[in-house]
Amino acid sequence: MKKTGVALIIVGLLLAIITGFSFFTKKKVVEIGKLEVIKDEKHRVNWPPYVGIGIMIVGGIILLVPAKAKP
Repeated sequence: MKKTGVALIIVGLLLAIITGFSFFTKKKVVEIGKLEVIKDEKHRVNWPPYVGIGIMIVGGIILLVPAKAKP
């Protein structure tokens, strides 16, 4: 469980610092016979920084709460 908690803290920290990314797709605008006009479209994926903070809190809780002993 400690590895999971540490991993969540690291991921949460990254998500709090990096609040999004962008990527491009190609879209066919016009096609006339063999002639094609292709346009690059930019897409952006964003999330608020409190998502990363929440994930860090969950990771911290996992680290602090002791695992139950198996009988």
